[in-house]
Amino acid sequence: MGLAANKNIIAAIANRPQEFVRQLPLPIISTTPPFLLHFPTAHSPLLPTLTKLAPCPAPIGRVSASARMEGSKAAPAKTLPLGLDPTMEEEYESQSKLLREFASISSIDKAWTFKSENGIGSQAMFAISQPNLLANKRRKSILSANVSKGSSSSVSFQWAPFPVEMTGVATMVPSPSGSKLLVVRNPESESPVQFEIWSQSQLEKEFQIPQSVHGSVYTDGWFEGISWNSDETHIAYVAEEPTPVKPTFDGKGYKKCGSAEKDCNSWKGLGEWEEEWGETYAGKRRPVVFVIDTSSGEVQLVKGIAKHLSAGQVVWAPSMESSPQYLVFVGWSSERGKLGIKYCYNRPCALYAARAPFFGSDAKSEQKEIPAVDSNVINVTEGLGSAFFPLFSPDGRVLVFLSASSCVESGAHWGTESLHRIDWPSDLKTLSSAKIAEVIPIVQCPEDGGFPGLYYASLLRHPWLSDGSTIVLNSVWHSSEVILTVNVLSGDLKRISPADSSSAWHALTLDGDNIIAVSSSPVDLPEIKYGYIEVQNAAWNWSSVPSPMIRCSERVESLLSSREFSILNIPVKDVSANLPKGASKPYEAIFVSCTSKKSDELDPLIVVLHGGPHSVSVSSFSRNHAFLSSLGYSLLIVNYRGSLGFGEEALQSLPGKVGTQVHDMLTPPLCFKQFQLASKWFLL
Repeated sequence: MGLAANKNIIAAIANRPQEFVRQLPLPIISTTPPFLLHFPTAHSPLLPTLTKLAPCPAPIGRVSASARMEGSKAAPAKTLPLGLDPTMEEEYESQSKLLREFASISSIDKAWTFKSENGIGSQAMFAISQPNLLANKRRKSILSANVSKGSSSSVSFQWAPFPVEMTGVATMVPSPSGSKLLVVRNPESESPVQFEIWSQSQLEKEFQIPQSVHGSVYTDGWFEGISWNSDETHIAYVAEEPTPVKPTFDGKGYKKCGSAEKDCNSWKGLGEWEEEWGETYAGKRRPVVFVIDTSSGEVQLVKGIAKHLSAGQVVWAPSMESSPQYLVFVGWSSERGKLGIKYCYNRPCALYAARAPFFGSDAKSEQKEIPAVDSNVINVTEGLGSAFFPLFSPDGRVLVFLSASSCVESGAHWGTESLHRIDWPSDLKTLSSAKIAEVIPIVQCPEDGGFPGLYYASLLRHPWLSDGSTIVLNSVWHSSEVILTVNVLSGDLKRISPADSSSAWHALTLDGDNIIAVSSSPVDLPEIKYGYIEVQNAAWNWSSVPSPMIRCSERVESLLSSREFSILNIPVKDVSANLPKGASKPYEAIFVSCTSKKSDELDPLIVVLHGGPHSVSVSSFSRNHAFLSSLGYSLLIVNYRGSLGFGEEALQSLPGKVGTQVHDMLTPPLCFKQFQLASKWFLL
């Protein structure tokens, strides 16, 4: 049955979900992870683990049960691991090999572009990663390309023959001119942090920063912030504050003078307990801001930041004559406790401006000339509950940032974001009273097909087009990721990725006024795209760029070509009254299935739900989902009400109604079961 018919069936069943719940047998939930929910039938036993899910026979060429039994009689006796079915050994081996083939597919994490020395074309550098299953880590590498532009509609990438593995590299950040590259290597023990500054041909500087100065540099994508100043003489960054001195004891008790680490006659205490920021931050100390001199390697702490603030996302403010240099950073207050911050973006935060430290022999004399009031840390966004990802315009006159005040006020783990602007004053004494302008407001209820608001918005490191007032950013739009442009002065917003595409689009970097992006779908590997406009205010054109970065085996390519996907609109039938308009609009599910059937046998269906609960599953490529689909399962990836990307009213409809809005998840698979579109279904 086609996808159009599936949509009609879902629409019909959505109006009568409770009737069909009564008609179907009660689900059974396994008692072992991953807690699969299964509607039993007379011909299918309960399968308690994912490895025992019976795959569809067509894609992987399973042998018959009788053939396996005959083979097992002829083969010598084997000692198999406990719980392994001998008749399924060949199938397990085939699936294991297929999993390794999917795991070998690389991901594109970041990209940078640089002007060529001859002024013709540009150079691009891509950071790519690949899972290392045995080490349970990711293998990182760099691949470069020369970008040549012919006519306005012609672009060519000349790729380097091989990538270069970046072993032990935590992060790297090019300088504004592109002539230098900072490479940071975090230690795995108490060793120093290593800073390397590379030119185009060699290592220019290498600095070892001991743990007594600071701990590891934050490279988590949230607190993380590394910023070169405009003349490339200093770098501001966020790192763990140094470990406090721990008490030392020996057989006689406390020792005042301390002892060496390897002294067998003494031991160190744990020190005072410190609260952490929760998941993935266990053992991490408070993030604070430091500045390093790229010539001498001298490191100084940015002073004046209150102890209850965790700092991050630091950038340099524009330099002004006869005025000290300032830094702008995000500060998260822990006065109410360090509640887990991972996946919970409703933690209050604000932008602060702090004076950068002085370096050199005349630092003391310069500091004496600065009035004491100027050394204070200034709250730039006073009165706004949330402010993060600060970015200055190329001329330094405008500071833009994102805000998640909606979820700070409501308590939801995430919410609709807004974009704001501050006209940066020439006199910093007036900074605390600077007016905050709202560029993109919170969208409560989007019009049909209209902009739903900003979600998971990510600003590029250099997002500005040549007009100096338009930025390029990524955002979630329903069940897809899209590329947007926003004029921060007028508030004019445009969706520039193709409106007729259900795939996910993500901008990586700018190449002048052109965009290097990546596009993918649940059944299509990521592909490099080059975006450009031929005439001002015209629609953007996108060219596909052949790339050696994303490749797969012939087997994986064949399996993916046999699958298709669509995004289903599912009407809401809610028994509660007085639903706001935004919460009554249809929600969505991404459906991945086989393109054609050779028999009437139905595929088993896996229903995939995101966590959060305020998160979203977008229509991008996922190795995990593609692997399950290649085994013969259909996938139904549900973005229930409360998911990001559908407006604030839909998002706020979930808190307090989880027990009733669970039908958002149950309705689609019940439709598939009732109309025999799936042999059985599982909740993952």
